[in-house]
Amino acid sequence: MNNPDYNKLIDDQTWDFIRLTERFYPPETIDYSIAQQRQIYDDMCRQFFNGYPDGVSAEDDHIGHDGISVSVRRYTSTRQRDSRHLVYFHGGGFVVGGLDSHDDVCAELCERTGLGVTSVDYRLAPEHRHPAAYQDACACVQHELKRLDVPLLLCGDSAGGNLAAAVTHTMRAHTTSDGRRAIAGQVLIYPGLGGDTTAGSYVTHSEAPMLTTRDVLFYADIRSAPNNNNDNNDDRADASNATMAPLSDADFSNLPDTIIFSAECDPLSDDGRHYSNAIVAAGGRAHWFNERGMVHGYLRARQSVVRAQQSFDRITDALNRLSDSEWYS
Repeated sequence: MNNPDYNKLIDDQTWDFIRLTERFYPPETIDYSIAQQRQIYDDMCRQFFNGYPDGVSAEDDHIGHDGISVSVRRYTSTRQRDSRHLVYFHGGGFVVGGLDSHDDVCAELCERTGLGVTSVDYRLAPEHRHPAAYQDACACVQHELKRLDVPLLLCGDSAGGNLAAAVTHTMRAHTTSDGRRAIAGQVLIYPGLGGDTTAGSYVTHSEAPMLTTRDVLFYADIRSAPNNNNDNNDDRADASNATMAPLSDADFSNLPDTIIFSAECDPLSDDGRHYSNAIVAAGGRAHWFNERGMVHGYLRARQSVVRAQQSFDRITDALNRLSDSEWYS
């Protein structure tokens, strides 16, 4: 298989974004301690912080559901139409990131869609291995569903896309008090969904800028390795479990409308394609965008790279279309 020519696939603006990112988050960061990785990641995210759009405000809170306590940040906008709501899960390999790393992304989604947004500060590995993050994600969605009693949209990038899909699979049969589907739709942004790491884009783009297959395997191992925390089983997590790898689910029926945005130059690209195909094959509605010349983490480039800006426009348009779907009627 021929190696991709990234100098041709990736445009100059995106290369500028990659170089700027690597100034603050160099590729060798994966070999540092977890504490160092988190500090470097947080510092890098601050460099790309764009502030809040006019009319958006946020408030931090803690929610409790079935004995699980989760920190969240809720965003509201003067453009907010009604009680329609989005729950967002941040990326970071289940190891780095939090409410601040994707703060401005959530604020912009709130302003551009008119949706209320809840960002979830789920527990991270290695302190909390799988299924801790998944359990937090489910608890938050169930809490927000009870609080608002309206269909919810789920969205997330990278690891957060995995969580959004895993929760959607778990809650596909849940309804609001008036019988509407609880999860009205999901938008997944360059998600890692548990695809075959020995084939397809994991091989073709194994050395892609911003994320390599080695990185993917490193973070997957941290998430699944056994530990002795009370909130997890001591056995290594089963990668064939759909709560960890939604692509491994044997049933893709009855899932809500799904829109996936992958980056072309990303080992995870085929996960989006395979997931979309599985939903369609089961009779559902899904659409996959493989964003040309884009790299993992391009949400942070939405202000500086035309291709990333255009993809962000498509993402917000997708959320707007899903929020106007028949599940909200």
